[in-house]
Amino acid sequence: MKHRNLRLGFTVIVAVAAILLLTYGARAQNYGAPAQKPAASSSASAAATPHTADGHPDLSGMWGGGRAGGGGDLGGANEGDVTTNVASRRCAPNQVGCSDQTNQTVDGEFTGRLEMNKPIYKPEYWDKVQDLDRNTNTKDPIFQCQSLGVPRMGAPRKIIQTAKEVVLFYGADYRIIPTDGRPHDPVKALDVTYFGDAVGKWDGDTLVIDSVGFNDITWLDKGGYFHSDLMHVVERLRRDGDTLHYEVTVDDPVLLQPWVMTPRVMKLNTDADATIREPDPCRDYDQSNMVSRVRH
Repeated sequence: MKHRNLRLGFTVIVAVAAILLLTYGARAQNYGAPAQKPAASSSASAAATPHTADGHPDLSGMWGGGRAGGGGDLGGANEGDVTTNVASRRCAPNQVGCSDQTNQTVDGEFTGRLEMNKPIYKPEYWDKVQDLDRNTNTKDPIFQCQSLGVPRMGAPRKIIQTAKEVVLFYGADYRIIPTDGRPHDPVKALDVTYFGDAVGKWDGDTLVIDSVGFNDITWLDKGGYFHSDLMHVVERLRRDGDTLHYEVTVDDPVLLQPWVMTPRVMKLNTDADATIREPDPCRDYDQSNMVSRVRH
């Protein structure tokens, strides 16, 4: 009898201990582990777009590089093997026999291209494109210390925005563009300059810059892609948090259709010491010595 009572008491103790262990385990699962925070939504984690007092997005800032510590170009150029994906950089789509080997062994104008997106010219202008391209080292205006011009200079590297204008910096060059909705100046619009007569206006959250009045000295891009003095350029800049979107459309009587450049996306450089280095002075040492078409 005594042994039966002992066995019963031992069984009760074991049962109570098991219940206590289960209860403790459940409480540890519910309360002992740190609480899991809900994942932040993409909209909440994205940087907010700052606005100026008049309600427009503030485009001010250093965009892309400048110094180590922030910024960068998030892309836009086509990727891949250019020599494979682009059969010819200088031929019209329906043209044959214009890709004969020239006297350069390494054609930097071809292999060094950043874009595979090229303007399409009217048939009567492709011979000129080919001639300029084959003689790039003597015909490209940048080898004669000329400005890259619009739109070849690309997206601005720094923007300062006020209530009535934006100032776009590209290094040595800059542009001051009114944004109060004014039309083109009737005199300046007929002038011939590197940057043209530019006026800006807001289309919702996008700044639209309309430019006319260009000279015909600059090129759209390397490869002989020239333009006329009747070129019309429309640039669109839109800020989305800490990124800047830049788009360009070029219309010109020499083109078969308007050329939409590959859009660029730049990240805001948050380095307080970011700056644009002063470029080296342009000096032409080689023009008198050039005897071949080998690219620089």
